[in-house]
Parts: sequence; C-alpha cells; structure tokens
Amino acid sequence: MSSHFCVPAPNPQPTASPGLLLKIIKNCTPQQLLFKLSNVTPFIIMTYSLLSGLMLFCLVSSVTPGPNNLMLLASGANFGIQRTVPHAAGVVFGFTFMIIVIGFGAIQVFQSFPIAQSLLTSTSIIYLIYLAYKIGSATPKIGNSARSGTPITFLQAAAFQWVNPKAWAMALAAITIYTPQPPTNYNVIVVALIFGAINLPSISCWLILGVQMRRFLTTNERLRVFNWTMASLLIVSLYPILAP
Repeated sequence: MSSHFCVPAPNPQPTASPGLLLKIIKNCTPQQLLFKLSNVTPFIIMTYSLLSGLMLFCLVSSVTPGPNNLMLLASGANFGIQRTVPHAAGVVFGFTFMIIVIGFGAIQVFQSFPIAQSLLTSTSIIYLIYLAYKIGSATPKIGNSARSGTPITFLQAAAFQWVNPKAWAMALAAITIYTPQPPTNYNVIVVALIFGAINLPSISCWLILGVQMRRFLTTNERLRVFNWTMASLLIVSLYPILAP
C-alpha cells in the first residue's frame, strides 16, 4: 500500500464542509482516504518519492557553494554570528518568497519578454562583481573585538536573491521539476516552505564555518587574503551564466 502527501488543487468542485471532511478522515486508511476525497474535491498528489526528491534537491542545492554561502562564510569570519544572523535570515526569507512569486506566475513574464531575462542577467553580473569588490576590500581591524565594518542587512540579503543566478536556477527547478503539475497556489507554498525549512540549517553551516575560521584569521594580513579569496570565488560562481 503506497502512502501519499496530499496538496489540494485550486478550482474545487463541490467542496466538503469541515464536518464532512472530518467524518471522511476518521477510520480511513490512506488509500481509502484518497479515494473518498477524490469524490469531494480534486487533489494534486505529491508522492513520497517526489517529496523525498524535492527534499534531497533542497539539501544539495542549499549546502553546496554559491554566492549566498560564500558571502555568509566571509561575513561569519569578519563579523561573527550575532551580526550575521540578519543576513542569514534575509537569505531564507528572500528565497522562500522568491519561489512563491515565481510559482504564482512571475516565470511567465520572462517567457513572454526575453529581454527581461537579459536585463536580469546583466544586473546579476554587475551586482555580484560589486559585492565581490566589497568583500575583498573590506579588512576590519583585528584589534577591534567588535570588528568594524557593515555586514549585509536582512533586506539587502532578501533583495539579493533576485539577482542571484544560483537562486534563480534553484527556484525554477523547484517549480518546474519538483512541484506537481500544473502548479497550484497550494503546492507552490508547500514547496517554498519545505525549501525554507531545509535552506536555513544548510546555509547556517557556512556561517558557523566562517565563525570557526576566526581562530585562524588572527592577523590583518590573513584576513585580507581570506577576503580576497572569497571575493575571487564569488566571481568564479558567475561561470555558469558567463559560459557560452
């Protein structure tokens, strides 16, 4: 007997009342429940195999190197956990919100107006180069326990997701591959929340790694080399969109 993860579809046919739904759910096996609910309102079924595939994709894409993780690594090393928490929170919120907006129809804008995608790509490249320079040129004084400088804020991190090439690739894959088709508002939100729940601990690993590196970055010279290394890797992350 197979189990399923159910996400209600839009445009319901005769919709059951809460009392009737509770009566149907009571004393039903998963298979019986699906059959009875199909007679009340249509459901889009996300099987556990699709759900597990989505969760694995979320984990792998979130924990592997990318602009967000490299910037969190650098911020953790330069500013510590407390000053970098808004940055991490902004990444999770911004990306989750981005998936919802794309799933609700923003993707159709880029399909209808290819020039919009070209403008977004150009903006992404310019902004990432600017961030790389900002990271490389920022060398806080080691002697200052608070470490001077300005970490990325919550709103800046959330807005950055819209010019982050990796975030776009992840969001588009989540909607087109791992969301039951046709995508409905309900299952788009489910996919976005799953991504957000897995994304937070994944990117936090990079923040913690950066904080641990503070033990090694005990001189201005080491910190300068580290910052420019992170800046260079951020530039390298542009390869997928610059390569022909």
